[in-house]
Amino acid sequence: MLAQFYDVGMRSLAGFERTDVARHFALCDSEQISGLTGKELQGAYVGDSEMFQRRALCGVRETRALSDLLSPSYFIQAQIFPYNYQDVIVRGNATRINALFLREYFRQRHSIPELPMPRAFEGGYTDIFFTGVARNVWHCDVASLYPSIMLQFDCFPASDELQIFRHLLTDLRNFRLDAKAKMRAEQDPARQHHLHALQNTFKILLNSFYGYLGFAQGHFADFDAAGRVTQMGRDLLKKMIEWLNAHGAQVIEVDTDGIYFVPPENIDINDLQKDLAKELPAGIDVEIDEQFDAMLSYKAKNYALLTKDGEVVIKGGALKSRGLEKFQRAFLEQMIKLIMQGKPEIVGDLRNEFERKIRNREWKIETLMKTDTLQDSLDKYRAKIAGSARNRAAAYELALASGRNYKPGDQISYYIKATPKKVAAYEAAKLATEFDPENRDENVDYYIAKLDDLVKKFSGLTNPAATAQQETLAI
Repeated sequence: MLAQFYDVGMRSLAGFERTDVARHFALCDSEQISGLTGKELQGAYVGDSEMFQRRALCGVRETRALSDLLSPSYFIQAQIFPYNYQDVIVRGNATRINALFLREYFRQRHSIPELPMPRAFEGGYTDIFFTGVARNVWHCDVASLYPSIMLQFDCFPASDELQIFRHLLTDLRNFRLDAKAKMRAEQDPARQHHLHALQNTFKILLNSFYGYLGFAQGHFADFDAAGRVTQMGRDLLKKMIEWLNAHGAQVIEVDTDGIYFVPPENIDINDLQKDLAKELPAGIDVEIDEQFDAMLSYKAKNYALLTKDGEVVIKGGALKSRGLEKFQRAFLEQMIKLIMQGKPEIVGDLRNEFERKIRNREWKIETLMKTDTLQDSLDKYRAKIAGSARNRAAAYELALASGRNYKPGDQISYYIKATPKKVAAYEAAKLATEFDPENRDENVDYYIAKLDDLVKKFSGLTNPAATAQQETLAI
């Protein structure tokens, strides 16, 4: 659960299994031992007590390390909000903020306003100006855009007669900026991860103050104020884009509070930042905070970045869907990296390498299996099938066949086994826990077809001629 909340802001985790999260934060002592599951784990329990003990110890250590990394920010919040540690994690941000208001108003014996009448208002500004590969990309960020606008232009709830909103927002903004500054200065990776998780939690919380203005169940919500905040945010970002374009930069994408752009040639980036800051109102701080070797702009809110260290950062469900199996995600990441490195002609070799590993059955089943989360109860699923309201799905069919009392939120991991004749995937699905590594039965052709579907989907990016034509922002 802590990992899921962490990923709300970061969208960087490949999955929420312990092994996925531990691998992301480089907490695995041994991925081979850590990843033992199913019949391999059962075999270790029966025949290799030492390996089983190592696996158990590995799981405990990783869980402890993840807790040490992700839980401190919630422990701090439990000291701020009128909720215990467990409840502060599961309560929504707007609900927590509302509780702060109510506590202080009750303490001061002040009346509570009635819930406001909800109304729609326009959201933040997002746009895309270029698709393809761009090089020497910088990111321009307005520090805490919405909180800064609310503080600078007094966009507070009209019904907040005690001005609790202003004081809370000021304190939390200072806390987040302090944590962010410490994170950037920190050299120790473990400590840096901790500060990153901390500042990201408070970033989400800070932005939730804006969300609270439009929260229908918030006693101090103010939809007019929420509309003013987003309007000012859109105006500021458009002004920044116009200024950057007028000074020779080429803007790639803008998303709520940040702009990706290619700067003009032969310019000091610090001078660019200072000149841009002069165009903005007092209290609105602009940061040109990150530089990337390349950026693949696929579509709005879906892009990949190649860092100076050669790391690939992927954003957006179209490029990083958890609906993909692990081998597909690995292929997609490596393919995108080759494209950003200017090597699209090698993608064919990469595809052939993946096919060879599938045919030779070199991967563990965890690389091929899929994990689905049940959204409906099994009874509701049966009713929808009976009423032709949905198609059959492998995870639900396996849950029904198991005889276990699966509930919404439970996860089912499965793979597609080979069958004498071609059948629907849900008919050939098999629980991953039933996979026998000594008698492998995965459907090789099925997984190669999924690999080819992925290659076909992104063929426009892997065509060397098309990539060369797109790559116009190589300043």
